[in-house]
Amino acid sequence: MSTLNALTVAVEVASRKRDEALRLLQDAQGAQQAAQDQLNQLQGYARETEGRWGMRADAAVQPEVMFHHYHFMGRLDHAAGLQSGVVDDHAQRVALAQQQLRDAEVRLASLRKLLEKRQMEALQAQARRDQKMTDERAALRHRSSAHGH
Repeated sequence: MSTLNALTVAVEVASRKRDEALRLLQDAQGAQQAAQDQLNQLQGYARETEGRWGMRADAAVQPEVMFHHYHFMGRLDHAAGLQSGVVDDHAQRVALAQQQLRDAEVRLASLRKLLEKRQMEALQAQARRDQKMTDERAALRHRSSAHGH
């Protein structure tokens, strides 16, 4: 019975680890989505800014204004590039968390299967013991009735 108890505890621990791996995956996915949303905002703002600038492209613009616009757009592109790297980092974290969740699920399934097998073996062993006792009682009754006649 102690083996079954140990396996039951192992299943409970593996279940908690699987739940934690799932929580970590969900957190990583949330962080990735937030980073992606921020990148989308930066890219949208860059398109919007470029679109507004394009409407005035035929207007006479002073060189300093052009310089500042291009400088600003360069910084915005740089920020979007950095944010793209952040999104990629989060994607790697999500992939790692997915693998850890799969590993935890496999471990839990293996332990559950082993526990089920051990429980079945214990039930079969108990059934054999019960049958043996029944057979012995029947044999004793048979002997006592044979000697009694």
